[in-house]
Amino acid sequence: MTIPSIVVLTGAGISVESGLDTFRDKNGIWAKVDHRQLATPEGFAHDPVKVHDFYNKRRRQLRDTRPNAAHHALARLEGAWRDNFLLVTQNVDDLHESAGSRRLIHMHGELNSGLCEACGMRCPWKTDMSTYSQCPHCSIVGRMRPDIVWFGEMPYQMERIYRALGQADLFVAIGTSGNVYPAAQFVEEASAAGARTVEINLDTSDNTQLFNEVIRGPASTTVPAFVDRLLAKA
Repeated sequence: MTIPSIVVLTGAGISVESGLDTFRDKNGIWAKVDHRQLATPEGFAHDPVKVHDFYNKRRRQLRDTRPNAAHHALARLEGAWRDNFLLVTQNVDDLHESAGSRRLIHMHGELNSGLCEACGMRCPWKTDMSTYSQCPHCSIVGRMRPDIVWFGEMPYQMERIYRALGQADLFVAIGTSGNVYPAAQFVEEASAAGARTVEINLDTSDNTQLFNEVIRGPASTTVPAFVDRLLAKA
């Protein structure tokens, strides 16, 4: 028996119940601060101290944040599906890892990671970062930046993601706005490859109409129930 291939995409809506802010809704982070100053290479070049302060605060907040039932449910699904499962997240938090997920791509980078502009190496980074931080690889001081994919930059591992979408039998988008590209196009990629598509979200997204099935409700209840249904059929 062939085990169907599953690709799951998660967005800020899965982590909001753990206490983390979303980005694009009316009360989200980008409604309160200017993303051009804090989430672009140009903003970082203009005022690196301000950018470091913003991400240091978010990194500290993450230390006291725990995964919720939705994160744990996806880790359980991965355990059952193994090599036929891929989780792609737009989130930069580490809640999926804390819940046990391992087949995971952070397409927009990670809060607990640093990127050296001098040598291009990525490295774990859980403490505050500043203009005095030293790269653990090349030892150059002052060239470290948050390992976050900013506006205008290319997300990570896109070739691997598109390959998985092209082989998927089931594509599930959880807690996404449907207006952040290229992730917003993943449902079309998966559909073109013949996958069944499911959206799990609290509210209507910008691309809800593209999905075969839509499930409404908070991720902490809808995702575990959906996973239970999949496992019962396995």
